[in-house]
Amino acid sequence: MSKIRVYELAKELEITSKELIAILKDEFGIEVKNHMSVVEEEDAALIKELLGGEDKEPGTEKTEKSLVDEYEEILEEEVVNLAKKKKKSKRELAQEKIDAEKAQEVTSGIQIGEFITVKDFADKLGKPVAEVIKALIFSGIMAGINQEIDFETAQKAAEKLEVEIVQVKDASSGIADEDQEDALDVNLEKRPPIVTVMGHVDHGKTSLLDAIRKAKVMESEAGGITQHIGAYTITINGEKITFLDTPGHEAFTAMRARGAQVTDIVILVVAADDGIMPQTAEAINHCKAAGVPMIVAINKIDVEGANIERVKQELTEYGMVAEEWGGDTICVPVSAKAKIGIDDLLEMVLLTAEVEELTADSNRRAAGTVIESELDKGRGPVATLLVQKGTLNVGDSILVGSTYGRIRAMFDDKGKKIKSAGPSIPVEILGLSEVPQAGDKFNEVKDEKTARGMAEARKIKEKSLQQSTMRVSLEDLYNQVKEGKIQELPIIIKADVQGSIEALRGTLEKLSTDEIKVRVIHGGVGAITETDISLAAASNAVVIGFNVRPDNNAQILAEKDKVYVKTYRVIYHAVDDIKAAMIGMLAPDIKEVIQGRVEIRQTYKVSALGTIAGCYVLSGKITRNSEIRLLRDGVIIHEGRLASLKRFKDDAKEVHAGFECGLSIDKFNEIKEGDIIEAFIMESIVRKEL
Repeated sequence: MSKIRVYELAKELEITSKELIAILKDEFGIEVKNHMSVVEEEDAALIKELLGGEDKEPGTEKTEKSLVDEYEEILEEEVVNLAKKKKKSKRELAQEKIDAEKAQEVTSGIQIGEFITVKDFADKLGKPVAEVIKALIFSGIMAGINQEIDFETAQKAAEKLEVEIVQVKDASSGIADEDQEDALDVNLEKRPPIVTVMGHVDHGKTSLLDAIRKAKVMESEAGGITQHIGAYTITINGEKITFLDTPGHEAFTAMRARGAQVTDIVILVVAADDGIMPQTAEAINHCKAAGVPMIVAINKIDVEGANIERVKQELTEYGMVAEEWGGDTICVPVSAKAKIGIDDLLEMVLLTAEVEELTADSNRRAAGTVIESELDKGRGPVATLLVQKGTLNVGDSILVGSTYGRIRAMFDDKGKKIKSAGPSIPVEILGLSEVPQAGDKFNEVKDEKTARGMAEARKIKEKSLQQSTMRVSLEDLYNQVKEGKIQELPIIIKADVQGSIEALRGTLEKLSTDEIKVRVIHGGVGAITETDISLAAASNAVVIGFNVRPDNNAQILAEKDKVYVKTYRVIYHAVDDIKAAMIGMLAPDIKEVIQGRVEIRQTYKVSALGTIAGCYVLSGKITRNSEIRLLRDGVIIHEGRLASLKRFKDDAKEVHAGFECGLSIDKFNEIKEGDIIEAFIMESIVRKEL
């Protein structure tokens, strides 16, 4: 018996897939998972007959609906029409309500904004500027008369001066608090979905983007002008889709680490002849950590050795079951080269967007995210912005991260000059004072003066935040749980073999309690890399290495982003440490301190002595008494001590970075060129009082 998909039936009945799913469940008792589920043709015919009204006699339609339903529909229609007529007044009322609530909250004390200059602060307190500066100095802050300070700094000075101050938000700046945004966005309208394409290298990400661009953008462009702004918009079936042309999951996670969640849907590209590869697995874990819906595009279906079913089978290992197999993962076979399945893929994107109910208020001050930026020789700082809320216009003043500016010119993805851009539309702008960073959020403010003041104050705040960033660590885990700061411990596992990852994953996730859930968000084979540290920073996770070490760049990034990394040689030590951390009993007596890293550049075999290594000290130092571990491709091969350390023909106590040396390892000769020796010592630390 033939079947029909829910979304196809919804299209015939001219209703949304979501409405049809609700009708099937409530009226007909048919359970369907989503818009891609199938309905028997017999049931579909019955639904068409009842909902379509094809065989009904004239005048019988009203019997299908109760008078209460009719009244509710009429009332809802009137409310919508009234809201459309009074858009501005409704928004003004919402803002007035928030202002009234704030005024009620502020019962006493001098009102101070988020940022204020020292002079204005002194005027508000009614005290001499010199006295205020003196109070700031005693609070540990050096500030001049015209320098801006944040509310926290002002509060410290006010305590010294025995004055009470209260923080109020400046509504005129147009930057709403997170908890106010829902109240202000009263005129929600449907917006285009924002899509990112991710996957393994050489699986056809760029080819797929090019195929979509040529099929849906280039055909409408005179002379075939290609965009270069990192994002573009296409139109299919009268609806728009915005694509982010990003380098992959690293950029995706880097932006998320900066608090920018710009992607609505991810297209995961998997080659039909290659299957799931390491970067594909990383992309899946990054998307799951971000909670973004994924559509799998099985590419290269026209090449020799393509096996679509094998790809679907491999996806199940990552908890992604194809819809054809009873799951909820949409899999679309495509060929970017032969232009096969492109329209089907785009249609699935639109259907997923419909289910997600993506909306935004275009009748408000603009807000969004920086996609990419550069310093152009002729035009100055240039930034590609993705508008997420409101409408951005030429001439608007904007605050972007810790920089600011007034928009002098704005271009769309085809390089054409435009005057305004609404939600989900990417634009390239000129007029910023500095080059912002990708992932910075932007907000429209009332004027350039306000933007400049807030940008300067943000720079001051960023410096203080960098020093006080709170990251989760095993040593402080118990305290953070008790204070209610975290309810979940995300963990990234890197190991030398896949079996160790599965063993660790299963054991650690069983440690979850009512107070804290342990969740492994990513597992991979090989050394701990910068990508792992970026994901940990974005997800506030701890990184556990089993028989592997972080590479040099990863170690530097971990220190910079304050990501907690711990390595183990015995699996039960890792389990015991996390178990102890969860009950507040983890307090190690000794701590490992990395002294330096040494690269082996040449080896010599001497019959009497064994293998001698000619080395170069990359960083730090190596001493004669150092404990060492030998790393090959990030995996620990051996741990032990040095048998000898020499500079030329002389014995050396220590050798520093930038110098060459010769060494041999005690009772170990399997040394190869390119191996890395990590020198470390174990230091005693004071036991914490719990």
